[in-house]
Amino acid sequence: MASEHTLELTDSNFEQEVVRADVPALVDFWAEWCMPCKMLAPTIDELAAEYRGTLKVGKVDTDSNREISMKFGISAIPTLILFKDGAMIKKFVGLQQKAELKAAIDEAIGS
Repeated sequence: MASEHTLELTDSNFEQEVVRADVPALVDFWAEWCMPCKMLAPTIDELAAEYRGTLKVGKVDTDSNREISMKFGISAIPTLILFKDGAMIKKFVGLQQKAELKAAIDEAIGS
């Protein structure tokens, strides 16, 4: 579920919003029934607010968007993928610490 600073990504808008983005993008693959996904959601929202303008943050509901989920081999959720210049540069599976995500984001923004 997207929030104030996160985009709702779908099979139809993923290319435009992530692949063609002019800034790095962090994509959260999740599902409504996934308890670890719900536990990670506040961290994703915080990152989206903190990096507003330098990072695009979006969420893909894997139940509703199977095409894009299959394209990136999502077999467990939550899965977070960091994209830069349209390419996947880092993939995180399962609950993640905010500090680890920030380190990867800072590297993507800075490089």
